[in-house]
Amino acid sequence: MTGEQPLIEVRGLTKRFGGLTAVDGLDFEIRPGEVLGLIGPNGAGKSTTFNVISGTYQASAGSMRLDGEEILGLPPHRIAARGIMRTFQHNMPFEGMSVAENVMVGAQTTVRSTLGRILLGTAAARAEEQAIRARADELIDFVGLSEERDAEVTSLSFGQGRLLETARALAGEPRIILFDEPAAGLTPSECDRLGVIIRGIAERGIAVLLIEHDMRFLLPLADRVIVLNFGQKIADGTPDTIRTDPAVVDAYLGEAGGVGADA
Repeated sequence: MTGEQPLIEVRGLTKRFGGLTAVDGLDFEIRPGEVLGLIGPNGAGKSTTFNVISGTYQASAGSMRLDGEEILGLPPHRIAARGIMRTFQHNMPFEGMSVAENVMVGAQTTVRSTLGRILLGTAAARAEEQAIRARADELIDFVGLSEERDAEVTSLSFGQGRLLETARALAGEPRIILFDEPAAGLTPSECDRLGVIIRGIAERGIAVLLIEHDMRFLLPLADRVIVLNFGQKIADGTPDTIRTDPAVVDAYLGEAGGVGADA
């Protein structure tokens, strides 16, 4: 990643809720294929940052550029169409549909055919549908859900649901994926599998921005870590430098186990 131009550049990102400043002048950038961790004590502003980046919240101030183009303030569907996808803390499958159908839904931002062509069943629309099915199959294999391809999503375990969320986000052909506490509720073996998948995503040149409380999962995985406290960035560096940064240690005092554990 050395020498790579930033994919996304965030400058002065601020979000206020009345008199409360949840994110206060945040600056950072992320490059293609980089895994960037975003950590901090509860209430530090991590989820608010995700919600602003994905368009769920409107920023109070600041700038966010994708390949030099300002995109801050665009609605969520337009941000997703530019290749910024996210997962959520809770699995959100489309019930009554199979695993494969759920992953195909994730490709909706990439569909080129018009509604008329789809309804008429034109050759172009059929070819696009076949391509989406093939893409879904490849992603299902990638996350390890091949045996559950045709299963109804309510039959999946919690951990399998996490993998489905990941495949569905990948189906949108993202340039960056925002993972919101993906390891929460997973067993150690499921965490190991998810870590391999996230690293595989980065190896495809897709940037990963990751909120996670489990430092045993995050620190070995991240290339770089940003630490927030009371909405402000207090550290930005490699996992090794973050572990011993005095400001980070102070911020985590009172949290179970400190920075190096499940904080």
